[in-house]
Amino acid sequence: MRIGLFFGSYNPLHVGHLIIADYVLDFYDVQEIWLVLSPQNPMKDAEILAPDEERAEMIRLALDEVDSRIKLCEVELSMPRPSYTIDTLRHLATLHPNHEFVVMLGSDCLDTLPGWKDYQSLISGWDFYIYPRSPQAYYKALPSPRFTLVDAPILGISSTQVREVIAAGGEALGYMPSDEWIYIKRLGLYRNQKNTCNARKI
Repeated sequence: MRIGLFFGSYNPLHVGHLIIADYVLDFYDVQEIWLVLSPQNPMKDAEILAPDEERAEMIRLALDEVDSRIKLCEVELSMPRPSYTIDTLRHLATLHPNHEFVVMLGSDCLDTLPGWKDYQSLISGWDFYIYPRSPQAYYKALPSPRFTLVDAPILGISSTQVREVIAAGGEALGYMPSDEWIYIKRLGLYRNQKNTCNARKI
């Protein structure tokens, strides 16, 4: 099976993530998409993250309302931290030798990709689907023939923006499935949070 790995902090998961996942499932050669929940992105401030289990539960609740081919992958929660993409890919290849994995990344990640762990092994060892974060994505050079620019909608939404809406006391139901929003309200997540970093992935 060919599986798209959609890495992210999902802090929180929002409709932008789900629209991209649906688009790739409908128009590209993958049979499932796994939302790989990252416990700590080495390029993000860990202090703004909701706890791992709460972010995982948000995803579970959201996925109850969407395409069953989109699944939660919690493998990084049991791996050494901070998590690095290539370590996760190697681990998943060991766990699932009959699967073929494709990495899904936002086009903004292309600028930082050369600084990722084992960069050359990463870009030569796996296929990548790059979704556009801005119109400039169509003018960016791709690192290798294993990279495909996905002609998906450009979405003006990020987890940072959603957190800001919630912190300001706003209504976030339009940004996510209803059960996820009910859970966030019940736990009071993100209400008193100051967002101090820019989102790197949607």
